[in-house]
Amino acid sequence: MGLCNVPPNGQNVALFSLFNTTGMFGLFQHIAKQFSSLFRKQAHIHHYTNVSSFEMDFFDECLESLRDVMHKYKSLENVGPQTIPRLEPRINYPIIGLCIGGVVFGVLVLVSTYYCYQRRRRLRAKRNGPDQPLAFHSHRRPTAVKSPAGAGPGTGTHYLKKSPSPTGISKTPPGISAPHTPSPTGTVGPLESGVSSHQPFEPKPENQISKDNCSTENERQSPTKEEQETNEKNLQQSAAYLGQLVFKLRYKHDKNALIVSVVRCKDLPAKDPNTGSSDPYVKLQLLPDKQHKVKTRVLRKTRNPVYDEDFTFYGISFNQLPSITLHFVVLSFDRYSRDDIIGEVFCALSNVDIAQIETQQLALCREIQPRSLKIRSQGRGELLVSLCWQPAANRLTVVILKARNLPKMDVTGLADPYVKIYLLYNGQRIAKKKTHVKKRTLMPVFNESFVFDVPANGQTLDGISLEFLLLDWDRVTKNEVIGRLDLGGAKCTGSALTHWNEVCNSPRRQIADWHKLKE
Repeated sequence: MGLCNVPPNGQNVALFSLFNTTGMFGLFQHIAKQFSSLFRKQAHIHHYTNVSSFEMDFFDECLESLRDVMHKYKSLENVGPQTIPRLEPRINYPIIGLCIGGVVFGVLVLVSTYYCYQRRRRLRAKRNGPDQPLAFHSHRRPTAVKSPAGAGPGTGTHYLKKSPSPTGISKTPPGISAPHTPSPTGTVGPLESGVSSHQPFEPKPENQISKDNCSTENERQSPTKEEQETNEKNLQQSAAYLGQLVFKLRYKHDKNALIVSVVRCKDLPAKDPNTGSSDPYVKLQLLPDKQHKVKTRVLRKTRNPVYDEDFTFYGISFNQLPSITLHFVVLSFDRYSRDDIIGEVFCALSNVDIAQIETQQLALCREIQPRSLKIRSQGRGELLVSLCWQPAANRLTVVILKARNLPKMDVTGLADPYVKIYLLYNGQRIAKKKTHVKKRTLMPVFNESFVFDVPANGQTLDGISLEFLLLDWDRVTKNEVIGRLDLGGAKCTGSALTHWNEVCNSPRRQIADWHKLKE
């Protein structure tokens, strides 16, 4: 009754504003106060009017309920945010580690697959067509090499610094002469007078080059017939002319340094049958010590490479110059096998005007000579070999005793020989051995024994043969074959055949004989 008769007034507006500002708890608190005032009014009326006890009980219950509600909300209001526990995120480190490992493994698989694909593509390109030209880099800095016999300027120790790897990238486009800039180590002198440009002659072909160039999808097209004929002519140039090497010399007294500049090569022979060209680079060492060894970078697919590379050799006194010989070796780089030797140049400084290189840079031009020329004029020497055939054990014992009359392989008049032995069965190499290198001698004594297990073939050596290669070891260039010897097989003739038959017919006997080495 009294509750329903409460008129709408300013208290209602205050109620709604309180709801908006203080929230639900403020609303209940305001309602409780309203009920409390109403209860007091009803109690006052009860003394003067006839109000039933039921209505009074109703107001008492309402007031009691509102008090309970107010008490509960007060307890909630006292609970601050600091009493509520914070839930920290939990990190599962093993799962994160597995994810990272999986990603790394996937990247490695992709990189390995890409590398294998590129290598296989290059291999196919090498067999069936020319490689793509490489990009060019900027000018390279001169290379300094200190002498082991003396110290460089300002230091008390020596070191040997090699030039960039021959697989490096060229700085000048192949076959194009870039405008020359002055060398940082001295002025450029004129070319030596009296040097003429030779034109190589082309003899009749002796051996036909195989034209089996198979082309498949995703591979380069094989050369045309005209290109193949041109390439064959380039490959079959006479060995009497292998091109020219242009280099410069300068000596600096203040640094005790000899500066050798490899400028360029001209009219080199072709070593690649697919392109009719070469990938040339130059190696240089100082003789007779062989302590200084440097090399230029590789220039791709050109017969007229331009290097313009300077090499500085420290610790060389002016009095040592007449005893020094420059040994240049021109090679053609091969990605899949040993590099091919085009030729070499020897320049004895005793034949050079040393007084001139003190004041200016002297340019020289020398014709490249074949490495086998000295072998042709001196012969290939002889090899003493002992053999013993043991049929019961199916073993063949080979003893390399010594060699004699070997050709001089360098300007020192000596060689560094060693022997390779191959066991052949029906023309196929099935085993190989080699001796130790004997340094600086033309009369090496090996005395080394090797035992080969021979395939069981009854009591005979049918189908068995031996191949001997006598080589000159070289730290800088490819080891050169001095001579070879065949015992047994179809190539065995003369005294070698007699020696082999005697070994076959006299088992368990050690039989030795001298044999001349062949080409």
